[in-house]
Amino acid sequence: MSQRSTSDLEFENVDSPTEKAPQPLHPRGKKRSIVAAYIALTKPRIIELLLTTTVPTVILAADGWPTWQVMISCIVFGYLASGSANAYNMVLDRDIDAVMNRTKQRPLVTGEISPRAATIFATVIGIISIIGFGVFTNWLAGALAAVAILLYVVLYTIILKRRTDQNIVWGGAAGCMPVLIAWAAQTGTLDWPAVILFLVIFFWTPPHYWPLSMKFKKDYRRAGVPMLGAVADDLTVAKRVLVYAAATIIATLALIPVAPMGWIYSVAAILSGTWFMWSCIDLFRHARNPELGKPKAMKVFHGSIYYLAIVFIAVAVDPFFV
Repeated sequence: MSQRSTSDLEFENVDSPTEKAPQPLHPRGKKRSIVAAYIALTKPRIIELLLTTTVPTVILAADGWPTWQVMISCIVFGYLASGSANAYNMVLDRDIDAVMNRTKQRPLVTGEISPRAATIFATVIGIISIIGFGVFTNWLAGALAAVAILLYVVLYTIILKRRTDQNIVWGGAAGCMPVLIAWAAQTGTLDWPAVILFLVIFFWTPPHYWPLSMKFKKDYRRAGVPMLGAVADDLTVAKRVLVYAAATIIATLALIPVAPMGWIYSVAAILSGTWFMWSCIDLFRHARNPELGKPKAMKVFHGSIYYLAIVFIAVAVDPFFV
């Protein structure tokens, strides 16, 4: 496994990966603009998922529609906080990104943006997000935004990602922070419903990412990243996916008496949880019985996204029907 110091990652020359990398393209096959390259630094597709959890949390915390100031602050400054963490991640992981097929078009690998420029960009939007939350909502939300950035950059990217197959479990805590930030932005406090929503995403993260690492295990092995799906056999991964999926469903059901939630959320959580659990059981069946065919890892990966979206859409809708 490749082990490198933080200072090496921050200041090394990246001419070699740049020379070997293909021309940077956006999905339609045309050369990417510099604006598009900076947007790509923020990993907007991942942030879409984060905002899917943020907006419903604000609505639940407000027990209805919040003020536009709070809602827009959570969307804008939440995007900037997540984007800052993701941009730092691309600076630190550019050597990994250069050898993985699914990441070799990222802007630091292609040479569109220099490591120094990306670091400045990440720092600026991170500071804006923290101050923005503090000024337009409250400083608890601002402090939590700072913690989220540090968790993703330091705990996950620097400390855990290259050292343990449990990296996504504990490092994934950064991805749970948006619900705490959103709740704090609306209420100025942290209450049990926010903690439960945090746990929903915490337990959901492994059964979301581990199937992806099963699909791209060769990429992760080549990059020296010990994602569980790349270093363990399929049956071991499938067993752990089942455990975390069950914990996720239990957490979604725990929200019903604690929030409390009404019938719309309750029905959605039970039905979508049953469907998601079945897809994980099917992954386990295929891993245990190879004669059934290869485990449908990407089906679980994509299904996990739909599942989380259904749960949080129900969170958003439920307060209006109580």
